[in-house]
Amino acid sequence: MNTVKFNRETISKELETTLDWDVIVIGGGATGLGIALDSVTRGYKTLLLEQSDFAKGTSSRSTKLVHGGVRYLAQGQIDLVKEALRERGLLLKNAPHLAKNQSFIIPNYSWWNGFFYTIGLTVYDFLSGKLSLGKSKFISRTKTLKRIETIRDTRLKGGVVYQDGQFDDARLAINVAQTCIEKGATLLNYFKVRELLKNEKGTISGVVVTDIETKKSYDIKGKVVINATGVFADDILKMDKSESKNMIRPSQGVHLVLDNTFLPGDDAIMIPKTDDGRVLFLVPWHGKVVVGTTDTLLKEHSLEPQALEEEVDFILSTANSYLTKKVTRKDVLSVFAGLRPLAAPKEASEKTKEISRSHKIITSDSGLISVIGGKWTTFRKMAEDTLDNAIKEKMLPEKKCVTYDLKIHGAQETHDRSNHLYVYGSDQEGIAKLIQEIPELGEKIHPNSVFLKAEVIWAVRYEMARTVEDVLARRARILFLDASTAIESAPVVAQLLAQELDKEQDWVVAQIQQFTKTAENYVLDKTNMPKNVKSKTVKVA
Repeated sequence: MNTVKFNRETISKELETTLDWDVIVIGGGATGLGIALDSVTRGYKTLLLEQSDFAKGTSSRSTKLVHGGVRYLAQGQIDLVKEALRERGLLLKNAPHLAKNQSFIIPNYSWWNGFFYTIGLTVYDFLSGKLSLGKSKFISRTKTLKRIETIRDTRLKGGVVYQDGQFDDARLAINVAQTCIEKGATLLNYFKVRELLKNEKGTISGVVVTDIETKKSYDIKGKVVINATGVFADDILKMDKSESKNMIRPSQGVHLVLDNTFLPGDDAIMIPKTDDGRVLFLVPWHGKVVVGTTDTLLKEHSLEPQALEEEVDFILSTANSYLTKKVTRKDVLSVFAGLRPLAAPKEASEKTKEISRSHKIITSDSGLISVIGGKWTTFRKMAEDTLDNAIKEKMLPEKKCVTYDLKIHGAQETHDRSNHLYVYGSDQEGIAKLIQEIPELGEKIHPNSVFLKAEVIWAVRYEMARTVEDVLARRARILFLDASTAIESAPVVAQLLAQELDKEQDWVVAQIQQFTKTAENYVLDKTNMPKNVKSKTVKVA
């Protein structure tokens, strides 16, 4: 791969040489990246600006599922489920190194539930059509206990097995960003939009953006400006019109990460109805188990939302009511929270089930296009709908969407996932070459982690990582898998980054401090916090 193509200096020069863009996308999460990819592959001159890192917010904090939504089926949202199932199938085809077929088991403690869920999931399979991942079926009590060793056996009647998708959300975001750049788009993280530009008619004509690193500002002209900022969408809408009503109602979803001894084997557990009517998943992921999620309406948004005590208690108590191996706070390796950008209802409501999970595209009087709601599974379709809307509004010349069968960067059929480097797909060769050139890069970042020093170098050179958090949270995922190990890994990562980015030692110290402060919120039991984390010098030729 060409290092220069992903170099920040090289990319940012495009802001000075390109005088007028076709499409300017604000937001580098699932929605924004999908729109940038759709736009550039249609042939539009495309720019994406992200105030932090790609997928820093909601898009790195999902339950790691690519699914149609069994719950939405029960609510009768057939069209939403059908669309998501089709997109699930496409994602598994277009990013096979990151998305895979995952088996789920619903434990049944009454014969009626077994019958009910078998019928319901048969409909779920039917709606997926030719992109089905496999037929659902009822299995006996004996088979259920054999496949899920830790499931509570008291009054267990059997289980219903069904297939759905699983993926690595932040890794997909990075690969989509790489694909955009390779297709000719300009993408920049740590560029914050400060203002919307308007012409004499009051129509949006561009943006004012500041490079967070250099503090340099740019006035950028564009035919179409798209607000794809998720839970921050209202902030951009208020830049357009200060009296705008809030269109977003953030809903917080919390997840706990456990050691895989709590769920040995390859099957995930789906608990379809908890005490308060929610759905809970226990899903194997990168050698750990992700347990979640909650659904708590909040009034404020944040780049670093924090789990509420009642949310943690809910997940622990629910999991413990189904598992024979009891989970305590000390067993939680990481806790993370994400905010869903739900489209708020017209009438005030405190029930998240009454707030739409489907996406909405709104064109303001000024011409600002805002995408509200949606989820990772349908990110490709959301993008297609958004660009089609811009064409319909006569803001862009008509060009057809070509992402239906578009392979994402790194796409490679992957059957053996025993080596953690599988998530890099075809880029594994490049990482192997780095290690061949500098054997020290083949060493682990931390003895308790599988991630290698070469991945840090790769993240900087080819994946646009700029900080310790970028690497440990969204490139190597250690923060989400084991927060204490991530904190202890920070000095090594900071030193490697400093050498690659030509930074001084005071930058290294500041990075370690900043990351540690952030990562502390991912440690549930503070007695597990690492002590005396200091900078370690790591030399790389």
